[in-house]
Amino acid sequence: MMPAKYDRYIEVFGGGGWVLFGKEPDKGVMEVFNDYNADLINLYRCVKNRTWELLQVLGFLPLNSRDEFMEIKSFLEMGECGRKQVAEELELAFHNLPPAEFEEMQGLLQGKAVAEDVRRAAAFYKIIRYSYGSGCTSYSCQPFDVRKVFSLIREAAERLADTVIENKDFEALIRQYDREGAFFYCDPPYYEAERYAVEFPRSDHQRLHDVLAQHTGFAMVSYNNCDYIRRLYEDFFIYEVERPNSQSKKKNDIYREYIMTNYDPRVFASQMTIFGDYSSDGKICRLVHIPERPLRT
Repeated sequence: MMPAKYDRYIEVFGGGGWVLFGKEPDKGVMEVFNDYNADLINLYRCVKNRTWELLQVLGFLPLNSRDEFMEIKSFLEMGECGRKQVAEELELAFHNLPPAEFEEMQGLLQGKAVAEDVRRAAAFYKIIRYSYGSGCTSYSCQPFDVRKVFSLIREAAERLADTVIENKDFEALIRQYDREGAFFYCDPPYYEAERYAVEFPRSDHQRLHDVLAQHTGFAMVSYNNCDYIRRLYEDFFIYEVERPNSQSKKKNDIYREYIMTNYDPRVFASQMTIFGDYSSDGKICRLVHIPERPLRT
C-alpha cells in the first residue's frame, strides 16, 4: 500500500523499527527514523555510530536475575522518589572521585543521557530484552547470553548507516521534512488501548491528524480499530485489517486494526488493484471508507 514513488521516507513513531528494518533501503531515497523516547533514540544512535563500544559494554553488563533487572530499571527511571538517593550518591561521588569521573557519574545518576551515551544505551537494551513484552516494567525472562544477539546489532548498524535518526515531537518532525515527494509512515500509540513510556493524550491524536491533513506529502497511519479513530480520519482512505492478538491468552484471538492513507492506494501504489480488497499471505485487507474529497490526488 506504500506509494510506488517517493524521494524521502520518514518513520515518525519508530519504536522497534519493524517497518524500517523490514524494508530494503531504496537508492536515492532519504530515510528518517524518529521517536520521542530519548532512551530509545540514544540506543539507536549508539547502534549506528558506536557499535563496537556498545557491544563491549553489553558484554560486561550482567543481567540474569530479577534483582539486577530492578536495579537497572531504577537507574533508568530515576524520578521524584529517587532524588534523595541520587543526592546521597552524588555526595559520596563528589568526595571520592576525580572531577572528570564525578561529572560522568553525575550525568548517569541524574538520568541525563547525552548523545550516544553508550552505558545508558546498554542498560536500556538489556531492560527491553529481559522485560515482559519489551515493556520495560517487569522481569520475566530466563537467563540469557546477550552475546547471541551481537550479530543482529551489527546488522542493524549496517542498515542504519545512511538513515537520519531524530528525537523530535511528531508535529515538528512532519513540518520539517514535508515536501511533495515525502512519504510519512505513522504508527502512533493506539487510542485508549495500550500503555506507553511516553504519554499520548487525546489531544495528541487530534494534533497528529491535523498536521497530516495539512501537509503536502504522502501519509499512511496505522491505528487500532475504534469509532473515535474512524471518525477522526474520515478524510482518509481507511482499510480494515486483522492480525493475531499476541497479548491475548485466548486461542485464535484476533486484533482488528486500521491502515489509513491520505492518498488512494489503488492509484498511487503499483501493487494494488482497482478493487477495494486484497489478500497478502492469507491476510485480508478491506477498503471500508472512501473520503468524499481525497486529500492527495
